[in-house]
Amino acid sequence: MGSLGTAAEMQGPGLLQSLAREYNELPDKQKDFLVSQFSALAAAFLFRRYLHPAHTSPLIRHAMATLLGLYICMFCFGWYTALLVGDVALCYAILLIADRKHVHIYSLAVSMGYLVVVQVMYYVGEDKESSEITGAIMIITQKITKVAFELHDGTARVAESLSAGQKLRALRRCPGPLEYMSYHFNFLGIVAGPLCSFNDYASFIEGRHYWGQEKGGRPSSEPSPTSAVLDKLGGCCLLLALHLTLSKAFPITYNLDDSFVATAPLLHRLCYVYLSMLACRPKYYFLWTLADAINNAAGFGFSGYNKDGKPCWDLLTNLNIFRIETSTSLKMLIDNWNIQTASWLKEICYERCPVHPMLATFLLSALWHGVFPGYYLAFLSAVLMTIAGQAVRRNVRHHFLKSNSHKIFYDLLTWAATHATISYTLAPFILLSLEPSLRFYRSWWYCFHILAALLVFLLPKKRSPNLHGGTKFNSIPQGVGTLQPNGATIATTKKGH
Repeated sequence: MGSLGTAAEMQGPGLLQSLAREYNELPDKQKDFLVSQFSALAAAFLFRRYLHPAHTSPLIRHAMATLLGLYICMFCFGWYTALLVGDVALCYAILLIADRKHVHIYSLAVSMGYLVVVQVMYYVGEDKESSEITGAIMIITQKITKVAFELHDGTARVAESLSAGQKLRALRRCPGPLEYMSYHFNFLGIVAGPLCSFNDYASFIEGRHYWGQEKGGRPSSEPSPTSAVLDKLGGCCLLLALHLTLSKAFPITYNLDDSFVATAPLLHRLCYVYLSMLACRPKYYFLWTLADAINNAAGFGFSGYNKDGKPCWDLLTNLNIFRIETSTSLKMLIDNWNIQTASWLKEICYERCPVHPMLATFLLSALWHGVFPGYYLAFLSAVLMTIAGQAVRRNVRHHFLKSNSHKIFYDLLTWAATHATISYTLAPFILLSLEPSLRFYRSWWYCFHILAALLVFLLPKKRSPNLHGGTKFNSIPQGVGTLQPNGATIATTKKGH
């Protein structure tokens, strides 16, 4: 989305003209997406103003959220909306009739199978219209499985076996049909998310999401989301301008140019890989930040007050851009990228998988993204890079904690290594197809793979007693949580049922 504008074009009226030109050049479906999101933003303000829970029943709020969401689906997807409705209806039937001891397994198998069928339709079919609905079905799949697992936890497991996060999210009863439809099809998140727990959504609809929050030791009045929404919309403008500036300046396909590969110095090529992957990220930042702002505009996303007494609207926040771009480890980067999807992967896979949970989680993430070979090359490579990063951290980090200067040097070194590694590893995620993905790795002689494998096998396995690190999965905050607009990441924590 976007051609490169000059510096003058990116200021004042020139920016507006550039944005208008870019919008006119977009495919119709992408225009529909943007129209639907900004329409949802306007509807969110009206929803909070005129259907406030203080004077509107949960039944009406559920119904209106569902109807508006279905209307957006029809506007964006046309008759393909039937695929979404069929998916939700089928899995709700499973909730009603399946044994609660196994309902989560059945729901996961059916919803993921349904998603894969749609992904294959897009991959092999000529009708590329189906590609426009895959993102929505990815979100629906997350929600279906999340409800099923939380219902299983709340009705088929003893409380003592649940973690603190599982207890918080557990459902003690099956949601009613309207509640279930509203959770899946509400206009706030049907197109681009973000994912939330059913309990959080129900609290928002019923007006309980402010209960128990205190400001200055006193019960608080309802905070206004206007400031948070305006801040996030301002961030969206900056991210969009950045995307327009970078997207054509550093195309990722140039990494495969024969002349560039043959003549450019290695360091030059490495810098270009980093810049071309950096240029891909503002698009996702824009989509997730806008989705967060839409929910906040409706009054959803309040998480309490900070130490200064200011309201926080980060319950549904999907990323921390500063920490992503300054990350000094794969763990830190993944922790702050698509947080809600990471939480979902941890909840339904990593915590419960009895064998090789990290590998299973990466594979589930790849399957959820789609059937393009690039996803599997990227995520399987990420498994190796993650293990190698853990090995280096165990054996090296404590040597650099003796002074601030040593720690700063270590942070700079690990920042460069992290971003070089992640740029190399995830390039196939953007390239998608098998031939260009393998050609990219071959152009680097698979050197990062070879180095990672050597580090894994040659470094001592014993953890340093001075190290208190871990993997992504034991650092994800309970209740929050790809690399696409709904991408995926990985996690670690104590394994559960």
